[in-house]
Amino acid sequence: MRTRHIIQALFLSLFFAACARPVETRHGMSLPTDVSPELSAIDSLMWQRPDSALTCLLPYFDTCCRDGVHTVSTTHDCHYANLLLAELLYKNDNPQLNRAELLQAVDYYDSLCCRDAARHVSTDPILMFLDARAHYINGVGYYERDSVVEACQEYLKALEVMEERFEEKELVGVKAMFMAYTYTRLTDLFSDLYLNEQTINFAQLSIPYYKKQDRPSWYLSRMLNEIGSQYDMMQQTDTAWYYYQKALELLGDTTLLMYRDISAHLIYLDYKKGFCDADSTKMKLLQLASNSESDRERHSFLMFVGEILYHEKEFDSAWRYLETVFQTTSVIGLKRQAAEWLAEISKIQEREFDFLEYAEYLVPFANYEENKSEIKSQLIELYKAYLQSIANLQHGRKLHKVTLWAATIVAALVVFVLSVVVLLFRNWRKKQNLETLIETERYAHKVQQAALAGRLKSSNAIAKVYGKRNYPNRTKELTHDGADNYMEEPISLKIISACNDDKITIKSTVPVSAYANIALTDIEKAQLKDAAWRHYGPLFESLTQQYAELKEKDYLYCYLCLLGLDNVQIAALMQNSQSTIWDREKRLQKVFGSKEKIAVILYGLFLDCKSGY
Repeated sequence: MRTRHIIQALFLSLFFAACARPVETRHGMSLPTDVSPELSAIDSLMWQRPDSALTCLLPYFDTCCRDGVHTVSTTHDCHYANLLLAELLYKNDNPQLNRAELLQAVDYYDSLCCRDAARHVSTDPILMFLDARAHYINGVGYYERDSVVEACQEYLKALEVMEERFEEKELVGVKAMFMAYTYTRLTDLFSDLYLNEQTINFAQLSIPYYKKQDRPSWYLSRMLNEIGSQYDMMQQTDTAWYYYQKALELLGDTTLLMYRDISAHLIYLDYKKGFCDADSTKMKLLQLASNSESDRERHSFLMFVGEILYHEKEFDSAWRYLETVFQTTSVIGLKRQAAEWLAEISKIQEREFDFLEYAEYLVPFANYEENKSEIKSQLIELYKAYLQSIANLQHGRKLHKVTLWAATIVAALVVFVLSVVVLLFRNWRKKQNLETLIETERYAHKVQQAALAGRLKSSNAIAKVYGKRNYPNRTKELTHDGADNYMEEPISLKIISACNDDKITIKSTVPVSAYANIALTDIEKAQLKDAAWRHYGPLFESLTQQYAELKEKDYLYCYLCLLGLDNVQIAALMQNSQSTIWDREKRLQKVFGSKEKIAVILYGLFLDCKSGY
């Protein structure tokens, strides 16, 4: 006894050390701050080691929950402890010993998680999960007392709580395990009453949750076997064979009872479908019976043999196997089935005394079935109500999603329409401003061109005077090559006229492709080059010698600058983007080492060339 207390103390000390920081249970979330860390640690341990968890809980339970409660925190701990105690008693194959306290815990968690719109609603995931667990273990207590309908109600309530609060992606870990266990309990409950449709449905619902867990394969195999059995009873042999085969494939250990049980079902199905004769089927079943590890298992195989012999009308042989099962088995279901076949054989063989004996044995079962019919009806109604509630929940979620999407779309449309209206208004205002700006730019451009032309003529006149004074022998040649004559060349006049045509307003905001009709052709470019070299020959000869990095497009840009054109007009004529033209101007300014306009730089260089000449 002293050793046991020491072990308990060691367990608790380890748990207390683990709970020194904020506790995160295997639920995947932190418990509320008013929950005892000892209980949260025991809760976590329960899902892996229920025997150790029970050992740790009992001393805590005796200390904290026997003499009443006085604070809200202690109240919660006490209900939590009673819930854990009921769960651990069940997981350790003990009956519920705290039934009254558990019912109080169920009411307590229901009050915290009430879904009545008139009351405060708690959607805390931990409390909702505890509420579901309370209903589940309460259902176990009802089932232990043969209150099948009440047990079914509690299991379904647990599912409703889980499905109402948690999305499918949240049902992992112990929540997935809990869902699988709840569906399994409902599967067994409906299976005991031979309600095939409901059994199949709940068994199939359990399979995805078993697959989410790292559990032994026989858990999943058991549910597949159950589905196969239900289809077998419904005489859907092909479907039954499919599920039996899938269940058998999952079992790697051929020594398991379940493996032999499923094998027996497959052997019997092969006989029913005509794939195997009676004798070979009988031998296979007897072989399984010889390998049985219990009388119950052996009796189930002998029942198969007796049924086969009955169908083959080998009544004497069938009688021997069925009588053995009836006299020796303690399983009510097997005994009852054996009695039914023996009564049938007695009737066929006119064994009146034996028929009366077995018929008398079966009388209480007739009353039992009659009593069970009311329970079955209630269970079917509960099942229908559950399906309807789940359908309503799913419909509500879909409706919520649709409403949310509709609201999002409407909001997006409103924003879009407002944006379009604002954009159109801004474009209209911008257009008005641009038109005003364009008119101003056109006027300023004409004034600028006139001024530049005047400066060039004035500079040319100065050059003539300067040339006469310094180069009297070259005066005629300088006058003949005057820069003002460059702007009077036919190609120059054509270009200037195109750029200043009132019908074509060259705008900085319009893509240059819109002015493709005034773009310079290769012939026009050649004509312009000839005109420029005739009038500015010394300048371009000097540029060619001093600036080898200048390209043909740079020279074309220079020819156009000497006509007094701005970058917007030059971009349209050369069909280059305006950014390209501005970059070219900056690059040439850098090459020439001046920030003046290119036309001014060129004319200054031209005067230097004239002077040097």
